[in-house]
Amino acid sequence: MAFVPVAANHDANREFIRISMNTALLSRERELMLAKQWRDGNDEAALHELVLAYMRLVISTAARFRNYGLPMGDLVQEGTVGLMQAAERFEPDREVRFSTYAAWWVRSAMQDYILRNWSVVRTGTTAAQKALFFNFRRLRARIDDSTGGQLDDAGRQQIATQLSVSVEDVAAMEVRLSGADQSLNARISANGEDEWQDFLADDTPSPEEVVTLAHDNRTRSIWLAQALAELTDREQVIIRQRRLRDDALTLEELGRTLGISKERVRQIEHRALEKLKTSLLRRSSSVDEVMPAV
Repeated sequence: MAFVPVAANHDANREFIRISMNTALLSRERELMLAKQWRDGNDEAALHELVLAYMRLVISTAARFRNYGLPMGDLVQEGTVGLMQAAERFEPDREVRFSTYAAWWVRSAMQDYILRNWSVVRTGTTAAQKALFFNFRRLRARIDDSTGGQLDDAGRQQIATQLSVSVEDVAAMEVRLSGADQSLNARISANGEDEWQDFLADDTPSPEEVVTLAHDNRTRSIWLAQALAELTDREQVIIRQRRLRDDALTLEELGRTLGISKERVRQIEHRALEKLKTSLLRRSSSVDEVMPAV
């Protein structure tokens, strides 16, 4: 498929925009003919003329989104992709002007690009979240607020009602749009060497805690093995089948295996658990007695 390139440097972008805005508009008959030539004959020359004639639609749409801090050239490039997608799907027999059909594709492509690149924190991509993102500033400006601060509850509720979203979504979007992303490697002050990441708390265990935890786990495993060894054979079977496996057997299943009632299994299990508890507490107490006071 032919593609209309958007040059990267500023001067080339300006020249591309100038040429696009000066390209002659197509008559309805010419537009229809080009669309049919592309659809029926895969005529790339017809596609190129059709797309180039409506690049002004891409540029005007990009200008509406320039306040989101992304390069104009990138927005035009994404809009061009949307324009090409519209040309791929356009049905000239429906008697709809190509510009009317393509406007949705161009706007959608740019909005998706802005949502992907505006912030490292991913913004919701549902229809309601998109509407909130792209309409919040406009609705915010309509609300009388001379302080310039955050919206009050009534203001958030008003926006939530108009866009059919929750008040919590409005509050979250307000915070997200109130400031830009900032690198954790950025210096806190112009003359200092400290970075923002230097003040982030590390929640991972320290090496000492990792060693201590591993030692405690090994000790508990040894204690449990010793405590199990003090049980009778039948008690060990019931504890292992009922407590020490992911797919534990039911009382009824164990009863059939051991040839006893499920009530008898429950009684033996209860007694075995009490034995284990007593054994483990005894070992824990003996360790506490030999540990030096801190």
